[in-house]
Amino acid sequence: MHHLQHITRRQLFQTCGVGLGKAALASLLCQTSTATAASAASEPHPALQYRPRAKRVIYLFMAGAPSQLDLFDYKPKLAELAGQPLPPSVIDGQRYAFIQPDAAVLPPQFPFAKHGQSGAELSDRLPHLATIADKIAIVRSVTTDQFNHAPAQLFVNTGSAIPGRPAIGSWLSYGIGNEAEDLPAFVVLKSGGSLSGGASMWSSGFLPSQHQGVPFRGSGDPILHVSNPESIDQRMQRDSLDLIADLNRQQLQATGDPEIAARISAYEMAYRMQSRAPELMDFQQETAATLELYGAEPSNPAKAYANNCLLARRMAERGVRFIQLYHAGWDHHSNVAGGVKAQSKQTDQASAALIKDLAQRGLLDDTLVVWGGEFGRTPMVEASAALGRAKGRDHHPQAFTMWFAGGGVRPGQTIGATDELGFHPTESPVHVHDVQATILHQLGINHEKLTFTYAGRPFRLTDVHGHVINTLVS
Repeated sequence: MHHLQHITRRQLFQTCGVGLGKAALASLLCQTSTATAASAASEPHPALQYRPRAKRVIYLFMAGAPSQLDLFDYKPKLAELAGQPLPPSVIDGQRYAFIQPDAAVLPPQFPFAKHGQSGAELSDRLPHLATIADKIAIVRSVTTDQFNHAPAQLFVNTGSAIPGRPAIGSWLSYGIGNEAEDLPAFVVLKSGGSLSGGASMWSSGFLPSQHQGVPFRGSGDPILHVSNPESIDQRMQRDSLDLIADLNRQQLQATGDPEIAARISAYEMAYRMQSRAPELMDFQQETAATLELYGAEPSNPAKAYANNCLLARRMAERGVRFIQLYHAGWDHHSNVAGGVKAQSKQTDQASAALIKDLAQRGLLDDTLVVWGGEFGRTPMVEASAALGRAKGRDHHPQAFTMWFAGGGVRPGQTIGATDELGFHPTESPVHVHDVQATILHQLGINHEKLTFTYAGRPFRLTDVHGHVINTLVS
């Protein structure tokens, strides 16, 4: 019987807060209970329609938007036109954050060279990535609908520019669950500063709350309050949780509210994590050679990204389904050369080390690694040639670069191309929704079938869009 039929008049007014506004929420819970029950069932989700090529995802999200023109997409034409304004026809009808009408062309800030048997063309700011050029696939023609940071970051992570939609990791947790019994299915690791998209980027949205991302800290307790106070021993903790669980089960039986089931699950997961989390964070188990490979220093906050990459590998070994690394600091409206140089120094070694380490441990074949930001950078500076000495690039949604490795990705290829100015895709355009569809596909999921009914209609990560990038994957 539906849980709302068990709510008493007193319970209704207890949960209404300052008014009857939550009555609308109750009606939405009616619509979602069936899907919630389906997610908890033991049989496979109906969206599982393909042979999985990956068991887990590690997503290296470079917040702020790396300049593809100074890292991946070499354009000699920009050097020829340096300091000149672009023809008005190029930017007519385009929307930008700060570009002026007479914005001047900015040439590539670093030399490029080809690497590996694949001949991948990379900036000299990526010397470590160059050593694994044949293990990755580069996509130069990614495009997005958003041109400001917060909505663009939300769009990449949740499929919508508006807060409130579930993140990719939440969809995976909901659709195929978790392999780890004592760690969350969806873990978030942060470095480099603040994020424009905020916590909405790892929210479970309208999915049950047990599917939300769990942020881990790089020092101290990995999760706040995971350690017991000195006066609480393990026996007392277990007895307290058992009592709370009994009370919650009584309330669940009385009301059928699915969020109570989520609360019970969260308490039990937190208890299991109390023993697992400290072991997970203990890098003393790692060899000196592994720490050197990543450039990791557990006690050094300046090495947060490298530490997080190593931690991501340890989580992959322990069955975490979706591991999201957010590294902020790529927003270079001025001094793009200095900014790219600094951020590449922080991230290049550890990103390449992650691929090497996964491969040597036999984990790369079933771990999909994704690297990219929310959009790209323009081929021109924000101001005119006379004022363009700051040499920064504006937001560019039309074309940017991502790379992929492992998890059924066909390595050693470069997909897509842009015009001679790096402005528009000219070959194999790839939309953000296509990237999302492909991630789900590699874990065996048909993105059109993984849905959740909310507010009267079925929602999915890719909304009504998205196609698998068949040239990228096998």
